[in-house]
Amino acid sequence: MRIKILIFFVISAFMIVFAAVPATLSLNKKKSVTPADSITLRQDPVPADTIPDSILSNNTHSNNITSADSLSVPIYNGPDTTRMDSLQLAIYHHNKAIDDSLALDSINRRKKNGIDSPVHYTADDSLTFDANSGYVYLYGNANVKYQDMNLQSDRIYMNLDSSLVHATGAEDSLGNIVGTPVFNMGSDSYQNDTIAFNFKTKKGLISEVYTEQQDGFLTSKLAKRNSKGELFLQHGRYTTCDEPHPDFYIALSRAKVRPGKDVVFGPAYLVVADVPLPLAIPYGFFPFSKSYSSGFIMPTYGDETERGFYLRDGGYYFAISDKMDLKLIGEIYTKGSWGLSAASNYRKRYKFSGSFFASYQNTVNGEKNMPDYSKQTSFKIQWSHRQDAKANPFRSLSASVNFATSSYERNNLTSMYNPQSYTQSTRTSSVSMSNTFSNIGLTLSTTMNLNQNMRNSTISMTLPDLNISLSRVYPFKRKKMVGKEKWYEKISLSYTGHLSNSITTKEDKLLHSSLSRDWRNGMQHNIPISGNFTLFKYLNINPSLNFTDRMYTNKIMRSWDETSQREVTDTIDGFYNIYDWRMSVSASTKIYGMFVPWRKLFGDKIVAIRHVFTPQVSFNYAPDFSTSRYGYYDSYQRTDANGNVSLVEYSPYSNGLYGVPGRGKTGSISMDISNNLEMKVRTRNDSIKKISLIDELGASMSYNMATDIRPWSDLNTRLRLKLTKSYTFNMNATFATYAYELDENGKPRVSNHTTRYSQGKFGRFQGMSQNISYTLDNRKVGNFLKWLRGERSTKNNDTDNSTDDEEEGYNRETNEDDTMQKGQRGARKESAGKAETDEDGYMAYSMPWSLTFGYGISMREDTGGDFNYKSMRYPYTFMQTLNFSGNVRISDGWNISFSSGYDFEHKKISMTTASLSRDLHCFNMSCSVVLAPYTSYNFSFRCNAATLTDALKYDKRSSYSNAVQWY
Repeated sequence: MRIKILIFFVISAFMIVFAAVPATLSLNKKKSVTPADSITLRQDPVPADTIPDSILSNNTHSNNITSADSLSVPIYNGPDTTRMDSLQLAIYHHNKAIDDSLALDSINRRKKNGIDSPVHYTADDSLTFDANSGYVYLYGNANVKYQDMNLQSDRIYMNLDSSLVHATGAEDSLGNIVGTPVFNMGSDSYQNDTIAFNFKTKKGLISEVYTEQQDGFLTSKLAKRNSKGELFLQHGRYTTCDEPHPDFYIALSRAKVRPGKDVVFGPAYLVVADVPLPLAIPYGFFPFSKSYSSGFIMPTYGDETERGFYLRDGGYYFAISDKMDLKLIGEIYTKGSWGLSAASNYRKRYKFSGSFFASYQNTVNGEKNMPDYSKQTSFKIQWSHRQDAKANPFRSLSASVNFATSSYERNNLTSMYNPQSYTQSTRTSSVSMSNTFSNIGLTLSTTMNLNQNMRNSTISMTLPDLNISLSRVYPFKRKKMVGKEKWYEKISLSYTGHLSNSITTKEDKLLHSSLSRDWRNGMQHNIPISGNFTLFKYLNINPSLNFTDRMYTNKIMRSWDETSQREVTDTIDGFYNIYDWRMSVSASTKIYGMFVPWRKLFGDKIVAIRHVFTPQVSFNYAPDFSTSRYGYYDSYQRTDANGNVSLVEYSPYSNGLYGVPGRGKTGSISMDISNNLEMKVRTRNDSIKKISLIDELGASMSYNMATDIRPWSDLNTRLRLKLTKSYTFNMNATFATYAYELDENGKPRVSNHTTRYSQGKFGRFQGMSQNISYTLDNRKVGNFLKWLRGERSTKNNDTDNSTDDEEEGYNRETNEDDTMQKGQRGARKESAGKAETDEDGYMAYSMPWSLTFGYGISMREDTGGDFNYKSMRYPYTFMQTLNFSGNVRISDGWNISFSSGYDFEHKKISMTTASLSRDLHCFNMSCSVVLAPYTSYNFSFRCNAATLTDALKYDKRSSYSNAVQWY
C-alpha cells in the first residue's frame, strides 16, 4: 500500500514539474517537430506578426497537449479565423494570396519541362481515356495539333504526362493499310506507316517515311528526327519520279536530310526498273535550296578523231543574285585543243533584261611536225538586251549582237547538230539607243551595225550611225485659230540628219584599218517641205520640195598614168559640201462605182459589188547637177598603149557614203492606177458580209520629158488577192517598154527610141517571182472530210499540232539546257500516258500531225542565153525552190519531226534533218540526224529533273571528221 502511494506521488510530482516547464523548451528538444510559429507559417503561411497574441497563444496551447508521437500528423490548420475581427481577417486573406502566388512560381519552376501550349485532338470514330496509364486513344481520322505540329492518322495513342504521341494506320477488310500517318511541322511534311513523336524534345522515330523535297522524293525504312528537324535515314531512296512505284531511284545506305537545304548520303547505287546497276558512288549530296544557289556543272565526255578524247561543258554556276547569274564552262581535248565559255542572264523588273555569251576556242588538229597539223583560234560573242517600256518612255536601249569568227562554227561541236548555225552564211548585229525630247519634238538615235559574211569573212561595220529627226512643224499656222484654215497654214516642214562612219573589210584587217583612209564617213541633211490641199472638193494636190545636203571629209581625184597604163587615185582630205534639190507635185482622187446584180440571174445572196478606182499623177523635177558650175563631176584624158585618146568622166565623191547627185536633168511625169473590187453578200442569218474579190490590181509607169533617150520607163504591175483570212496572194510583174534591135555588129541591144507599143505589141515580159506556203494538219483534213459528208465543222483551238521544237531565240546561247527543258515540259503534261476514250468507251484514235510546204518560183529574162533573132527575144530562165517540214506525234510521249527540200538548179536535196524524241516520264530521250548535205547524229538520254540532269545523262555525238562512218 505504501509503495503504491509513493509511486502515485512521484508520478504526480513529475507531471507537475513537466507542466511547469515552458512549451518552447519542450518542443525544441525534438528535431522532427516544428515550433508553433513555424508550423503556422508552414501549414498556413501567414506572418506571425499579423496574428493577435491571444489567438496565437491559444493555438500554441493546443499543440502543447499533443504527444510527440502525434507530431507527424497535421494537427494545425492555421489560425482560427472565427476569432478575428474584420480588419484582421482582411489582412490575413491579403497576405495569404501573396504567399500562394510565390508558392505557385516555385512550383512552375520545378515543372519547367512541361508542355507550353494546349494540345488539341479530335477523332471521328471514338476517343478513350485510360486514367490509370494516362493514355488517350483516338480512332477514325484522328488529328492532333500542338503549336505548328499537325498529325493526322487513323489511329493515334497519346500520353500527355510524358508528351509522347504514337500514330499508325488501320487495316481494312482487304488487308490493306489505310489511314497512314501524315505528319506536318512547319514547312516539313512526312507520310509514313508509323511514327512516334515527343512534344517536348520535338524528336521522333518514323518507319516507312515518304517526304518531298523540292524536285525529289525521299523514302526510308527507318528514320529518326532530331529537334532541329533533320532526318537520319537508314536504307533510304531518292528519286525525282512522282509515281508510287518509281521508275528509278538512288539507293542510299544511310543519309542525313536537312529539309529545304540538302541531303548528304553515304554509299549509294543506281536502281532502274528495280534492277540495281553497277553505278555506285561512295558519298554525295543533293541541294534542295529553292533559291538561286551556286554549284558545279558536270562535264560530258567523249572522243573525236581529230582532237582526241575530251571533257566539255563542265564548269561552275554562280548564283550572283536574284537578278543576275553567271555560268563558266570549259572544254579540253587530249591533243591540245581547249576552250572557255561564259554565259550570263540578267533581269531587273520593269527596267531591263538580257543575256550575254562569250566563247573562246583554241583548236589544234593533227600531230606536231606533220603535214596536217594546224592551230586556229576563234571566238564568239552574243549579247541581247531589251529595255522595258515602263522604264523610260523617252529613252530606250536595245541590243542584238551575234558576232563570231568564220572558223568558230566549224570548230564547235554543238554547231554540228544545229543546221541553222552551221549553214548560216551571214550574221547581223546591232546596238541602238534613242532619246526623245518631247517638248521640242526632237529625237536622237544612234546605232551600231555589223554584218558578217561567214563564207568569205567579209565584215561591214557602221559605227556610229547617228540620226537626228525633228517632227513635222507648221511654221505658218496661227497659235489661236479664228475662222477657216488658210491654205498657207497647211505648209509643213521637217528635218532629218544622218551621221555615219562605216567600213567594209576582212575580219583580220578590221583592227588594223585607218580611220581616215579606210573608213567612209559623212553627214547628210534632209529638209522636206510639203503641203496638202484639196481642189474642187475631190482632187488632192500634194506639192513638195526636198533639199538634201551631204558633207564629206575627203574626195578622190583620178588621173591616168601613161607609163604604167593604169588609173591613179589621190585622196585629198578636207571638208566638202554637196547639195541637191528636187521638187514634185501630185494629184490623186478616188472614184467609186456600185453595181447591183440582176436578182433574177444572181439571186438575193449578192447585195452589191463596189469598185474603187484610184488614179494618181505626179510631176518630178530636178536640175542637172553634173554641170561644171556645181563641181560635182570631173574628167581626165586617157591614152591607151595604141595611142587612142578618150575622155573619162567621174565624180570625186562617188565613193562617198551618201553618194553624189545624179547626172542629167529630170522632168518626169509618173502615172499610177489602182483598183479594188469588193462584194457584199447576205449570209444565212440575214446579216451582211463583205468579201474581197480583188484587194488591189494596179500598174505604174513614168515619162521623163528631160531626156530624148528611152524617156518611157518599164510598166510595173501588181496583184494582191485575199484568198483566206490567213493567206494573201501577191504577184508583181514587169513589162519592158523598148524593143530589142541589132547594132552595126549584128548584136542585140535595147533600142533607144523604138517601143514595143509602137510595133503593136504589149510590153516585153521581164519576169516575176512568187512564193507559196501552206500548212496541212489533221484538223484541217478532218474538217474537209466533214464538209464532204455534209457535216458542219467546228472550230478547234487545239494546240496539239504545235511542236516543242519551236523555240524563240533558236541560235541564242543561254544557261538553260534545251533538251532538259523539253523533257520537263513533256513530263509536266497532266494527261501524259493516259489513254483518252470516246463516248462509247473505246480508246480514241488521235495522232496529231502537220505538214508544211513552201514553193518558190522566179522567172527572169536570161540575157546571157542565146538570142532568138526571129522573135527578137532572149529565153527565160526559171529558178525554183521547194521546202517542206513535218511533225508527227505518235502518242503523248513520242514526237517525230523532219525537214528537207529540193534544189532544182543543182538537182540535189537541200538541208535534210530528222529528229525523234521520247518522253519517258522521268527521263527524256532524243535523237537527231542530219542527212544532207553532210551527215551527223546526236543522241541524248537524260533525267528531266534539274537536280539530277547533270548527273544522270548520256550524250553521244558525231563530229565532222567521223560522221560519215556510220552513214
